Parts: sequence; C-alpha cells; structure tokens
Amino acid sequence: WERGPGAEPGGAAGDAAVAEPEGPDKCLSLLPWDRFSAWLHCVCVVGFDLELGQAVEVIYPPHSKLTDKEKTNICYLSFPDSNSGCLGDTQFCFRFRRSPGRKLSLCCLLDQLDRDLPVYLKKDSAYYYGYVYFRQVRDKSLKRGYFQKSLVLISKLPYVHLFRTMLKQIAPEYFEKSEAFLEAVCSDVDRWPPPVPGEVLQLPIMGVIMKLRIPTYRDKPGTTPVVQNMHQADAQISMALPTVHEVDLFRCFCPVFFHIQMLWELVLLGEPLVVMAPSPSESSETVLALVSCISPLKYCSDFRPYFTIHDSEFKEYTTRTQAPPSVILGVTNPFFAKTLQHWPHIIRIGDIKLPGEVPKQVKVKKLKNLKTLDSKPGVYTSYKTYLNKDEEIVKQLQKGVQQKRPTEAQSVILRRYFLELTESFIIPLERYVASLMPLQKCISPWKSPPQLRQFSQDDFMKTLEKAGPQLTSGLKGDWIGLYRHFLKSPNFDGWFRSRQKEMTQKLEALHLEALCNENLVFWSQKHTEVETVDLVLKLKNKLLQADREHLPVKSDTLKKLQTHINDIILALPDDLQDILLKTGT
Repeated sequence: WERGPGAEPGGAAGDAAVAEPEGPDKCLSLLPWDRFSAWLHCVCVVGFDLELGQAVEVIYPPHSKLTDKEKTNICYLSFPDSNSGCLGDTQFCFRFRRSPGRKLSLCCLLDQLDRDLPVYLKKDSAYYYGYVYFRQVRDKSLKRGYFQKSLVLISKLPYVHLFRTMLKQIAPEYFEKSEAFLEAVCSDVDRWPPPVPGEVLQLPIMGVIMKLRIPTYRDKPGTTPVVQNMHQADAQISMALPTVHEVDLFRCFCPVFFHIQMLWELVLLGEPLVVMAPSPSESSETVLALVSCISPLKYCSDFRPYFTIHDSEFKEYTTRTQAPPSVILGVTNPFFAKTLQHWPHIIRIGDIKLPGEVPKQVKVKKLKNLKTLDSKPGVYTSYKTYLNKDEEIVKQLQKGVQQKRPTEAQSVILRRYFLELTESFIIPLERYVASLMPLQKCISPWKSPPQLRQFSQDDFMKTLEKAGPQLTSGLKGDWIGLYRHFLKSPNFDGWFRSRQKEMTQKLEALHLEALCNENLVFWSQKHTEVETVDLVLKLKNKLLQADREHLPVKSDTLKKLQTHINDIILALPDDLQDILLKTGT
C-alpha cells in the first residue's frame, strides 16, 4: 500500500505507522493505513452535481476499494430525501450490504478483537455502516441556490456514538477547509491504537483527544465503567465519551412512550417493522434504539436505520408477492406510506422533541387508518401483546418528565427496564440449554468428544413451570405463547447457534485436557508404530484446531500436549522421527 499524501514519512503519523506494534496486534507488522483500517474502511465526500445528481466526489484513503453498487448505495443514503427539508446540519447513520467476494484486510487482528466483544457489538462482515454529517445551506453563487454536501465515515463497527462525536468535531471544519484537512484527519486515525475491548483508549483527532472504553463480554450487562476525563498536561482538549454505541433511548421512544413493551416484543420476535419519520436522523436513531432494546440479546435480522427507494434491496423488501421479511426499516419518503401499507407493524414518528409535559395516553391505531406520512404519530398494528402491560415503568418515566429529570437519567431507567425484561426471558432458555451439555465423566480421551443433546421444545416448555421467568419478573401474561413464537424467530436461531458453538468448543477443550492428563508415551509403547504415528498426527491436528478455532484452553495445556507429542516422537525409530518432526499435519 502507498501512504496517502497526508502523512510525510518523517511525520508523527508516519512514525506511528511503522512503529513496533503492541498489544493484540503484536503478531502483525503494521503497514501504513492498517491502524486506520481497524476503525474505518474509508471516508467519502458526497456532493450534488446538477447533471449527475448525488455523486461521490472523494474517497480517502485513495486506495480504498468500493464497488460501483456500494458507491451508488452510499450516494443515495448520504442525502436526506428532498421532502425532509433538512436545512443546516443533519447527522444520521445508515447500513448497507457489502458486495460479496472481497477479503477484509486485517482479518486476523479484527477477529481477535471481535472475540472479546459482547455478542450485540460483534461486527457483521456482510454489512457496512455509514455515519453521515450532511450540510445544506443557501448559497446564491451556486446554480441550485444551495450548498449540499455530506461527509461520510464508512466502517464495519457499530460504534454510533463514537463516530457521531468524531463527525461533530471534524465536519464543520472540513466544509471550510476541504481536502488537505481530510488527509490530516485520516492521518490522525492512522495513529489510533487498535479498538481493543476493555481498555481505556485515547484517540487523537484534530487537536482533541477522545477517551473511551469499548465494552467486553465479561462486563456485567447494564453496567458502563466510567471513563474519567483526566487533565491534559499539554494544549490538547480531552473529552470522555460515556459510551461508544448507545443512543438516547428515552428521546427515541418518547413519541411511542406507551407502547415500549409491545415494541420490545415485536423486536424480540423479529417481526417486520417500519419506522416512518420526518428526517433520517429521527428514523436512524429510532431504528437503532429498537435494535438495542433486546440487549444483551443480539438482534439477528437485517435492520436499516435509513432506507430509500434507491436502495439495492428496495424491490426485495417491498414486494407484495411474499410476506414482509424479518427486518426493521427506517424511512422518510412519503412514497413508503403506500408501498409498505401491507406491512403488519408501522411506527409513525413526528419530530422528536423531549416532552415538557407528560405525554397523553395513545391507543394503538388500526393499520387501515395509515394512508399517508401525514398520519398522526403512533403505532399502527393489529398485534396483541403476549404479556400484560407494565404500568410501573410508564408511571416512573412520567414522574421523571414532571420532575424535569435529565433525559440521560430517563434513558438509564428505560435501559435497565429492557435489560431486566430480556434477562427474565432468556435465563430459563440459558438454564435449559446448559442442561444439554454432556457430563464431564462422559469425556474419554480415547473417543471423539460426545455430542450435545438435541434441543426439545416440549422438554424446554416443561421446565417453565418451576424455573420460568416468574422467578425474576413479576409480569403476568402468556409467557409460554411468547416462547413458542420466539423459538420460530431468527433471533432464537442466532442465539442458539452461538450457544451451540460455545458449548461444542468447550467439549473440544475438555477433550484436549483429558488427553493431556493421560500417559501417552506409555500408551504408545504398548501399541504398533502405525497406531502411534496415527496418534501423533491426530494430536497435531488437535493443536491446530485449538489455534484455528480459538478453543477455550489454557496455554499450559497446549504446551503439555506439545511435550507429549515430542516425547512420543523421540521414542520412535530415527527415520520415523525425521518424517514426523517435518510434518505439520
């Protein structure tokens, strides 16, 4: 890779790029732009051309690859629909499919970091996020009478709050200074440490240092360790980010205040949902809030914070020839009110304003009443909730509004409510799935690891009577019906596959430990050379598998196994020793 013109070989960014890597990327000799690639795929500038319409004017670094289809998606998704009338500066985000067949750079490092993330923050290699800062201001010197431009960060990481904060820092200045400034920004990002979960990271960006901590899967759900804003000795300003990925939940759910529990059920069950909003910032924030409301469960279907009629999946998602897919779409174009009429659940959002007074009780509206985007805000659906309504959370939030409680505090209450609801729901499933694991005494070093027992819906349902959600939640209702529906959903499928993989790896790890505790040299002396060679090759394969699949095995166990292999080989005739010491597998 060539280094972009923004960083001289002798400059700070140049030094950082060739410096000896530390931490998780120690195994890699970092090339220029490797550090940048760990955070961002590229930075795009999208402008408006009178003849071409929206067009990508700049892609930085210049070597970044985007297919024509990806560029087209970025063009249309980086501008609000003309009916949104977004004057001034607007921030929002979108998500689009990556074109298949391209290998990601830095796979090894990112996969390593990915393993330590909570499941809902793991990257999905099939998608990119676009974080947009759009400016539209009157300018009589231009033919259209308006200056319209978007600065867009393209990344695989779902760190909404981080990139939003970063854009707020750099975009206004970029619109004044243009190209050279963008090069300097990218050179700054190429000096950032890798996105290591659990560490307090300091990320310099144009004279400001952002301090943040990326969560790890070991964090207790619902807790956010506070990043202290330490005093900078030099001239740089420091800002501590309270979160990298969370949105303002209370602000987003305010327009549909009374239906939060119904929305939690719809998201949990992977039901098709459309959010109709006046602008992309409202649509994208609401979609992200919906996806996060079932955390720590991962939402396993597709979701599009901002979706337009030009999207490459438009036909696939709006066809009437089949049932609407399991997806959450955020839209602003009035055309969708007609196109998506047949969708079962539609959330209509007005301008998001924080209520100065207590919101009025709003009934769920009938779908047939939704004709245009001018329809009143509310939830349009014929869905009947499985669980009885929790009046307590509504009262608590209403009281907060009356007492002028800060929106951050309201969001904390709402997030805790969703977390407790999700955990009450998922704990019985976790408990049952753990019982499918074979007992340790069933693991023999001389047989293949035992298989997990099959998941049986009937057996699981029987456990609910004594060990159901009633142990942790006071909510009454048809929990059994909710579980039956959930077991058919993409979210259950994704959750169960991930559990299955973890448990299978645990069995492989226990099998390795059982092998290490055997006297393998003594065994080989009692068996033929052919059987011994076969054992050595199998043990070597086990070591490779442990490394390749990152099995949860202590490094001492692997060293012990390697010692066993060496001892067995050394007890064999010289000619066999030579062959086996050279053989990888």
